[in-house]
Amino acid sequence: MSGQKTRDFIVQTADDLFYRQGFEATSFADIAAAVGISRGNFYYHFKAKDDLLEAVVARRMANTSEMLQDWEVAGEDPEERIRNFIQILIRNRDKIEQFGCPVGSLSTELAKLNHEAQDEAVRIFTLFRVWLRRQFERFGRETDADALAMHLLVRSQGVATLSAAYRDPAFVEREVASMCAWLAAETARDASAPSSTDQN
Repeated sequence: MSGQKTRDFIVQTADDLFYRQGFEATSFADIAAAVGISRGNFYYHFKAKDDLLEAVVARRMANTSEMLQDWEVAGEDPEERIRNFIQILIRNRDKIEQFGCPVGSLSTELAKLNHEAQDEAVRIFTLFRVWLRRQFERFGRETDADALAMHLLVRSQGVATLSAAYRDPAFVEREVASMCAWLAAETARDASAPSSTDQN
């Protein structure tokens, strides 16, 4: 395996372990063992755990950007693209039930640790926020597009949190259906009408 492939595999493995075990609970030894390389080879690529965290966040940023771009291409209109965002709760339901939302769990843990990388982790949420805002703007909701985007982010994070707590697939399906119904109502509204985010 080439040096770059080894580095990429380390980052991929660390990403998975940080999600499943938590950043603080995952050691260099855990990652090296999972990758199957010597500690010396591991340290050749990453001298400190924070360097590896930075690479993991960058990987998540890149993957999120790619996913959003795929939704742009696949979705025929803004409503369909936003539904793709909502339905990620069902597509990733098994993982979310076991480990929570990967974005939310990392951001929350780093905030508790008062870690300097917390702001970088939050940038993944910002990617979703900006993308959702742009979709709402595209169907004429320029004045409240950011409020609608944040409402949807908050609601989806709440569903992810309770999904991990209760592990009830029917709950997730009901909430996803409710969010899709809310979206359909919002897309049909006159752009000049006040937002109804506080009614749902």
